[in-house]
Amino acid sequence: MATIPGMSSHRCLWIALLLLSASVAAAHDLDDFDIPKLRMSRPEFLQDPASAVQASVPEDFATFFYNQTLDHFNYRPESYTAFNQRYVVNSKYWGGADSGAPIFAFLGAEAPIDGDVANAGFLTDNAAEFRALLVYIEHRFYGESIPYGITLKKALDDADTRGYFSSAQALADYAEILIHLKQKLKAERSPIIVFGGSYGGMLASWFRLKYPHVALGALASSAPILYFDNIVPQDAFFSVVAKGFLESSPSCHRTIRRSWEEIDRVASEPHGLRKLSSAFKTCRPLRSSSGLKKYLRLLYSQVVQYNDPSAQPLKLMCDAINGASPRNGLLRKIFAGLVAINGNLTCYVNAPASGSFAQTLLGWSWQTCSEMVIPMGITRNTMFPPKPFNLNSFVAACKSVFGVAPRLHWVTTYFGGHDIKLILRRFASNIIFSNGLQDPYSSGGVLKNISSTVVAIYTTKGSHTLDILGANKSDPDWLVKQRKTEVEIMKKWLATYYADLRAFGN
Repeated sequence: MATIPGMSSHRCLWIALLLLSASVAAAHDLDDFDIPKLRMSRPEFLQDPASAVQASVPEDFATFFYNQTLDHFNYRPESYTAFNQRYVVNSKYWGGADSGAPIFAFLGAEAPIDGDVANAGFLTDNAAEFRALLVYIEHRFYGESIPYGITLKKALDDADTRGYFSSAQALADYAEILIHLKQKLKAERSPIIVFGGSYGGMLASWFRLKYPHVALGALASSAPILYFDNIVPQDAFFSVVAKGFLESSPSCHRTIRRSWEEIDRVASEPHGLRKLSSAFKTCRPLRSSSGLKKYLRLLYSQVVQYNDPSAQPLKLMCDAINGASPRNGLLRKIFAGLVAINGNLTCYVNAPASGSFAQTLLGWSWQTCSEMVIPMGITRNTMFPPKPFNLNSFVAACKSVFGVAPRLHWVTTYFGGHDIKLILRRFASNIIFSNGLQDPYSSGGVLKNISSTVVAIYTTKGSHTLDILGANKSDPDWLVKQRKTEVEIMKKWLATYYADLRAFGN
């Protein structure tokens, strides 16, 4: 899909990220729902230039394709169809099978695996100390791991094909590849620790629960496993967003709060939408004010979600909003914040999706319409006008786009979530739930220890999946400490495992 003239591809992708379903045949009624992305990868302009990475597989990694089973849970003839699933391996640091050196497996999420290899530097940073083999596995239906070798759009357009697109199938994929890899390397004694961030963090925690015979432990970073089935209030996410702005700058918070009414006022005037389109330099003329308001809601959310200490996008935006001349009007102040975050572009707001983010938009729209039902809305909020999640409308929208209704309770039925402390303390072990409390998705995360081995580690100033990004010299002490704590916990898991091997004569 073509980019807008004068707009860098990365910035165009970032704008695309803020449009929930721009690529799903215009997504029809799904456009009305605000479900911010769960991806761990940062937009280019939110990164510290000194630590920016390219979304490509480094030379240290070898790429493989596994002949994966299409349907792990059925025995019809078509279930035995296979597809190529991509995974990449870095053996540079591995101590080898003879020593039982561990395997670090990163579970891919709703994007091609390339970005995870580039961004999840925590694994590479610690591989030498653990003498670990590194494995990154791509999630089915993303990147180069799409059944039948077709495009994701074609796969989603086919009701039979997209029926194989689920988290349960993805977890079974990971298990099959990891067991295959251990057999191939004759590394049966090498323990596996799985890692994941965001949706991938949910997968990592669920993998440890569902496949404890495959994974010794899991580090689940920024995994909102409780944001399902009304376990947490629907407005939890946007409450954290508002809190972030209020704590950063009360005047900026106040300006944004007042802007919604002003947008509606201008839109109601003669040629009002044309005025708004001009004021915000939209890439296409606005058809209603709701599109602009949705863009801004999600932009504010992402600024807080990825408020890393190096880039500080929240401060950058608020400084621009507060610094704009009052004579230019309220909406010009909002636009100044938009420019501060995006840079000077030819146009803003409704750019088309393209590249890997377009694939994420497509795939995640299906996932949220099938099983990943996150009831996110706005009720009582200090910065946003009310916009409650309407379940009936969401179900109708999903039926309109995909022809099926969401399975509203499937995540908690299959993986659990209700009374999680009472349930998991009985049988779960070796899971780290890490969070940064500035991340709005931490509102759906596990923030209290469940047992001595299912632990919650959080930082007050941390942002989305910050702990599993690569370390750099500018990292604050609290982030360094968080990562060090995670490393020490994993060392204990491995020490216990190796002691058990010796005790059982292996």
